[in-house]
Amino acid sequence: MGFLELFILAVGLSMDAFAVSVCKGLSVKRLELKHALITGLYFGGFQAAMPLIGYFLGRQFECLITSVDHWIAFVLLGLIGANMIRESFGCPEELNDSFNPKTMFPLAVATSIDALAIGVTFACLKVKIVPAISLIGATTFILSAIGIKIGNVFGAKFKSKAEFIGGAVLIIMGIKILLEHLEVFNIH
Repeated sequence: MGFLELFILAVGLSMDAFAVSVCKGLSVKRLELKHALITGLYFGGFQAAMPLIGYFLGRQFECLITSVDHWIAFVLLGLIGANMIRESFGCPEELNDSFNPKTMFPLAVATSIDALAIGVTFACLKVKIVPAISLIGATTFILSAIGIKIGNVFGAKFKSKAEFIGGAVLIIMGIKILLEHLEVFNIH
């Protein structure tokens, strides 16, 4: 998996965090830099940690799944993407203006669960994990910080679009991995 593919995947994964950041931005009456930093650190940190955990779990079972790894990647990315698209049509979450750990920790975990599955996929595809999680964490940090500002300035109209686009990107990445492995694009 090349840099561009990892970057696209990182953006897709960060869309949940971006959407929640937009909601957090809506809840804040007076936005401060510390709000963006706290949000970025929680979401970016968890988006980097979860694939690492998933990667180590996936490595434990690597010998059992090597022959079907492309199908696992396709199914996991497809399910995560479909769920994000489904959530994009859902009800808006309740707004909460707190940035304390009791509020941020569950949000960070909830927005990064899909990244755990991506880590398993990384193990199957033998992705270099340190650059991958660094890019995912940094991308999520930046997009979360931007999301909180957008939410504070523009409102909720970007939330559902971000989730929809993120889901579509993950589905497309899953299809691409499957097709590449099945050698659909390789012309001899």
